[in-house]
Amino acid sequence: MTRAVGLISGTSVDGIDAVLVELTGLGRNLEIQLLAGETYPYPEGLRQQILRVCGGEAISCADLAALDDAIALVFAEAALRIQQGQEPAELIGSHGQTVFHRPPPTRYSSAIPLNDRLSDPSGTLGYSLQLGRGAVIAQTTGIPTVSNFRVADLAVGGQGAPLVSILDAYVLSHPDYNRCIQNIGGIGNVTYLPRTASPSGTSGKRAIAPKPNLDSDILGWDTGPGNTLLDLAVQQFSEGIKTYDHNGQWAAQGQPCIELVERWLQQDFFHQPPPKSTGREHFGLDYLQQCLVEAEALDLKPADILATLTELTVAAIVQSYYRFLPRLPDQILLCGGGCHNLYLRQRLEMLLYPIPVLTTAAANLDVNFKEAIAFALLADLRIQNIPGNLPQVTGASTAVLLGEVHYPRISDF
Repeated sequence: MTRAVGLISGTSVDGIDAVLVELTGLGRNLEIQLLAGETYPYPEGLRQQILRVCGGEAISCADLAALDDAIALVFAEAALRIQQGQEPAELIGSHGQTVFHRPPPTRYSSAIPLNDRLSDPSGTLGYSLQLGRGAVIAQTTGIPTVSNFRVADLAVGGQGAPLVSILDAYVLSHPDYNRCIQNIGGIGNVTYLPRTASPSGTSGKRAIAPKPNLDSDILGWDTGPGNTLLDLAVQQFSEGIKTYDHNGQWAAQGQPCIELVERWLQQDFFHQPPPKSTGREHFGLDYLQQCLVEAEALDLKPADILATLTELTVAAIVQSYYRFLPRLPDQILLCGGGCHNLYLRQRLEMLLYPIPVLTTAAANLDVNFKEAIAFALLADLRIQNIPGNLPQVTGASTAVLLGEVHYPRISDF
């Protein structure tokens, strides 16, 4: 058993999601007990600085180093606070704060040898920058810390994302149902889990696989915008008074413009087959401003624009299922902040009817803290020298160990 802390701040930059969990077993036998979960908001000045950097604002190396340290210290504080009143953790897994994500060129895939990709002068590996140094977290908390998970996958030609699919495979696979696990954070991502039961044998009884086959038909990719465009639009329309549309109530008062949604869905990203990933670099403030220009040309009101942006998030999910899945799922389990947006959920249920749209809570996995739990698991895998990426999801040429391990002072042991 490992008692671990998981930390992440996602694309929405809402704050630091922190969990304390107990991890027992591996594979189909993995058991996760959530002991504590909390979201700790960033200090507002720090949050605004992160958003400016994510938006492409130029920053000096000295200022970048200071920002890296500031993020590491608030992550360390979150790790300490989540353990208050609990037995201390043995390990921390910290995703950090993504401020830049550049996937590898779309023409490269895991089917092309890595050396061939690098021999192309116009070809590059992907790059992703997560701030919040693990070494600082380890020294501040006195707890071994694993961080910087994405770089190893990127180095072998992967997208560096999504990385949560291994958690989905371990704890959300089902013997009878093909499932889609749809996260709707700032960016949306999906994991497709084929049912784990073997076909009936001569005895007429199904043989249940002892654990999910991680080399099987598990798929995953970023579906496109999640909450990012909606949150940015709400902040602009409310002049900073609101940061998000509670329950989708504002959007529900409008009418989506299907003409615009269909136009936006013609963009290359939505047609690009998996593996693929994206971020604020694509679906950020500049993208929103372009959307607003097109919406205002049609005299759409703010509620109509929010309904239209919601429809884009939903339609991107649905379109990708029809295009890229081997078959539609029997169940869809939602997680992330977007699953609390009632209007968004209603639109998703309508477009995917009659497929049941549930949440991961139906499978005993917290909807708000699944990604933080995933990085606690990934840290544990790293310490056990078990690869954490799924190459068929990220596009990596091979499975690799994820994360850099940082130990506190020897005197702390």
